[in-house]
Amino acid sequence: MVTLDSVDVRILDCLQTDASQSLAKIAGQVHLSQNACWHRIHRLEDGGVIQRRVAILDPAKVGVGVTMFVLVRAAEHSQAWFERFATAVRGMPEVLEFHRTSGDVDYLLKLQLCDVASYDEFYRQLVRAVRCADISAIFSMEEIKRTTAIPLKPRAEH
Repeated sequence: MVTLDSVDVRILDCLQTDASQSLAKIAGQVHLSQNACWHRIHRLEDGGVIQRRVAILDPAKVGVGVTMFVLVRAAEHSQAWFERFATAVRGMPEVLEFHRTSGDVDYLLKLQLCDVASYDEFYRQLVRAVRCADISAIFSMEEIKRTTAIPLKPRAEH
């Protein structure tokens, strides 16, 4: 685990807000020289804290404005079944998130689709790939909050 001090947290907050900001702007916001800021950012990248920098798109404006959550109950709980299922799901570009969960549902998938008919295509592709005990879906009627920003706070240094 990488130890984050308050300056690291402020740098990460700047990058989560807008990773396209210039190094000079970020350094000014966190009260560091550009060189010191650059070294900290690279330490955070090398340590895996910063995994990548991406553009965040508006799903509706690129034609995939329907968000669906798919709940899957496994047909069996074996490594072979999971590997077939995971391989199939990872190969489906409409799947944005793939989680193993606790409780009655084994897996939760978040999909971004152009319409509800696209879900039927997804469903058919999934059931051809692997047998599931149950698959159900919920579509989002309205997005109330959406963020990619992870809540940050400095960890106590030892």
